[in-house]
Amino acid sequence: MKKVLVTGAAGSIGVHVIKYLLAEGKYEITALDLKNKNVFKRLKRFKKRINILYGDISDRILVEALVKDHDIIIHLASSLPPLADMKKGLAEVIDYDGTENIIRAISYYNPKCHLFYASTTTMYKDKDNPTVKSHIELDEFDYFSKAKYKTETLIKSKLKNFTIYRIPLVLSNPNCEPFMYHARINDTIDLITKEDAAYAFVKGIKYLSELNRKTFNVTGEETIVVRNLYNKLLEINGLSFKYVLSRIFLEKNYYSPVCGDRDELNDLINYRNDSLAEYYNRLRSRARNRKLARILAKPFIRKK
Repeated sequence: MKKVLVTGAAGSIGVHVIKYLLAEGKYEITALDLKNKNVFKRLKRFKKRINILYGDISDRILVEALVKDHDIIIHLASSLPPLADMKKGLAEVIDYDGTENIIRAISYYNPKCHLFYASTTTMYKDKDNPTVKSHIELDEFDYFSKAKYKTETLIKSKLKNFTIYRIPLVLSNPNCEPFMYHARINDTIDLITKEDAAYAFVKGIKYLSELNRKTFNVTGEETIVVRNLYNKLLEINGLSFKYVLSRIFLEKNYYSPVCGDRDELNDLINYRNDSLAEYYNRLRSRARNRKLARILAKPFIRKK
């Protein structure tokens, strides 16, 4: 039975990674995340079925102990925008320094371990139909993308067994995730549901040799104009505190361009099972008691 370590396990993708790993019924799973109320609440449902550890990937001793004993690491721990771009050095510490600890432990103690790393398509900026071969030029203030790209470079130079997934805008809970709301309103974007993103990692374990030492853009089946996405979220979910604050105060600098090689990974491992329609249906089922919020949202719905 393969042993799988999931970092950032309580995040929106991480929780679904655990669900899908459990559904496979053939992995011993360890979840690692920081200890706080939200993390505890999200992971407690799994406590009888997986190993749960609360800690920080900056803790070298902890990371070494975990890496020694696992065959696969799905590395999701990260500092996401907008916070990552507001606080200089935060993404560097979490993404680069934390991953460096994992890489060092793999190199010294477990070189056969395979690392799946969650990177980002925001590094493409305004490129038209970018691919993983596109030249990357990063703004000095885009701390999130810079940390991700620097970490990718480190992984490629140090490890023999790895796969890098560059992930676009992730559709998650519209009441909780501010990064969903600071894209440019007229952009046509790639996006993916948290369910499909998670399944791409789990399905990838079955294709280690085909995916080894490769980078992929991991996208959903569909693309959408940002305005149309926001209108639909407001129509279904209503107005939320996160939406108002994010659209008013956050810089509109989240890039999620439509990738030219967006189907490559799906052609290899067939991870896409979700759709925008199914995502909207899940929102509807959770938003039944948000009638007032939907009324308040009407002035914010933008006409085409």
